[in-house]
Amino acid sequence: MTYDRGPGRAFGEKALRRFVAVVALLCSLAAARASAQGSYTLFEAGPVRPIALSPDGSLLFVCNIPDGRLEIFAVGPTGLHGVGSVQVGVEPVAVAARSNSEVWVVNHLSDSVSIVDVPSLRVTRTLLVGDEPRDIVFAGPGRGLAFVTAAHRGQNRPGDPQLQSGGVGRSDVWIFDSANLGAALGGTPLELLNLFGDTPRALAATPDGSTVYAAVFHSGNQTTALPPNQGPSALGPFQTLPTPLDPNGRPVDPTTLPTPIVAVMLQQQLGATWKDANNNSYTGAVPFTLPDHDVFALDATASPPALVRTYDHVGTILFNMVVSPNGILYVSNTDANNMDRFEGFGTPNLRGELHKARISILSPGGSVSTRLLNKHIDYSLAVAPAATNAASLGIPTDLAISADATTLYVAAFGSGEIGIIDTAKLALPPTDPNAFTPNAADHIPLSAGGPGGLALDSAHDRLYVYTRFDDGVSVVDPLARTCACTAPSRLRSPPAGSSSTTPTARRRTARPRAACVTCSATSTHSPGTSATRLRAARCCSTTTRS
Repeated sequence: MTYDRGPGRAFGEKALRRFVAVVALLCSLAAARASAQGSYTLFEAGPVRPIALSPDGSLLFVCNIPDGRLEIFAVGPTGLHGVGSVQVGVEPVAVAARSNSEVWVVNHLSDSVSIVDVPSLRVTRTLLVGDEPRDIVFAGPGRGLAFVTAAHRGQNRPGDPQLQSGGVGRSDVWIFDSANLGAALGGTPLELLNLFGDTPRALAATPDGSTVYAAVFHSGNQTTALPPNQGPSALGPFQTLPTPLDPNGRPVDPTTLPTPIVAVMLQQQLGATWKDANNNSYTGAVPFTLPDHDVFALDATASPPALVRTYDHVGTILFNMVVSPNGILYVSNTDANNMDRFEGFGTPNLRGELHKARISILSPGGSVSTRLLNKHIDYSLAVAPAATNAASLGIPTDLAISADATTLYVAAFGSGEIGIIDTAKLALPPTDPNAFTPNAADHIPLSAGGPGGLALDSAHDRLYVYTRFDDGVSVVDPLARTCACTAPSRLRSPPAGSSSTTPTARRRTARPRAACVTCSATSTHSPGTSATRLRAARCCSTTTRS
C-alpha cells in the first residue's frame, strides 16, 4: 500500500533539508575563518600542579593550560608516547590521579573540577567549587577524599562570603568524598574549611594520607604602609643615589633635590606595636593586625577533616610544597624586602633585591626553618658576575623529592633550570661549612623555558618537567643531569595536511625555544576543533650543559 505524505509534509521535509544544508555551510565558513585567523595575545593562569603520574607510573597526565585540555602520555622504556587528549575546563592548572583510570583536573577560570575517565577519554562529572581554584590532592582513609583550594568567594560558594568584614579568612579548602559526590549538579562537598589567609594555592599530603598541608599564595610578611605626613617629618632612610651633575659637570645643590615625602613601611611586632626601617615604634597608628599564617595542617582522617596546626613566617609568596617520605615538608617561596624603601646605591636599597628565593623546612612538630637558595649573591654589586648568575635559582615554582628523601628537585622558573639539592646539607644551619651552597654544577638547564611543574619517575630515572613557554614536557635524566628530550604536550601544531595558517597563541611570557632534539609527541588537534590524535613520541637523547 502506498502512503501519500501530501504536499505540506513534502514541503516541510525540503525546508528542513535546506536548513540543515545552510547550517552546515555556515559551520564550514566559521571553521575556515578560524583556521585563517592570525596570531593573538593569550593571557593564561600560572601552572600549579600541571603534571602528574598515574599511581602505577604507566601514564603521564599534563595540563594543556592555553587549550583547556588534559594530555595523556604512555610512559615506556624509550620515552613518552601520546595516547589521548580530553577537553576539560578553561585554564586547567592542576591535575591529580585518583587511580590509574580516573583523573581530576582543576580548572582555574571555570571554577570547576573535571573528573576524567581515562579509558574512554571523556569527562564523566564536573564539580563546581569556589573562585579561582588552584590545586588538588587526595588524602584521608584510602585516599578517598579530594582536597581543592579556592578563594573565599565565587558564585558556587554557599552562604555570604563577608567580603567587607574583618577577621574572615579569604582562603577555602573544598573537600569531596570521591565515593559520594552528591546528587547536586555541581556535586556536594563533604566539608568546606575556611583558612585565615589570602589567595590559597598549593596543597601537599603526607605519604600515609593522614595530613594535608594547605599554603597561602600571597601570604605577606606583616607589613603595611603608613600614609604620608602621618609619621615623623624627618623619617628616613633618604635617597642614597650620588648627587647628579649639572650640564657644566658641577654637582647640583642637594637642597634643590629634596627627598619627597612618601608613605612609610611598617612591620607589625607585637599587638598594636609597629616599627619602621629605623626601628621607630608606632602604637595604635594602624587600625588592624596582620597575622602571618602561611601554611595550615589539616587532619584528613578526622570526620570531617579539620584544621589542627598553623605555621607562621614561612614566606611572603608561597609557590609549592612537597612532603618527604620521612614527613618533612618543603615549601618553595620568596621573601619580600618590604622594609627597604628606596632603590639606588648604598644601604638600604632594593636594586636587584626585591625578593629572596628560599626553601622553608617545616617539621611535623611545628618548627619552621628557612634557607636561602642564593646566599652567594653579593647585592652591593650593581651587576653580578657571570659565575654568580650561573649558580643562582630564581622563582622556585615547584618541588619534587626522591624516594629516599635525600634529593630535592627545584623548578626554577626564572632561571630556566632544575636545581638539585642535597636535603641533608639543606637541613644544616647556613653557617655550617658543610651546609648547602649554590653551585651551577647542581643545575640542569632546559632547552625550553619556564619550568612550572615536576613529576619524578623513579622507575625510569626520569624527571618530567612541564615548561610553560612552549607548553611542552621536557624529559630530564636526573642522574646524568641532562635534558634528554622536549616532547610537546599538545601545542598548537597544525593538523596533518592543513595549511600553516592555524592560529598560534603568542604568550606574554614567550621567548624563542631552543630545540635540543627531534620529538614527535605533538597532537593533530587544532585550537577550536574537536578532532585530536596524538602521534607517538620518539625522543633522541642529547647532551646539554650539566
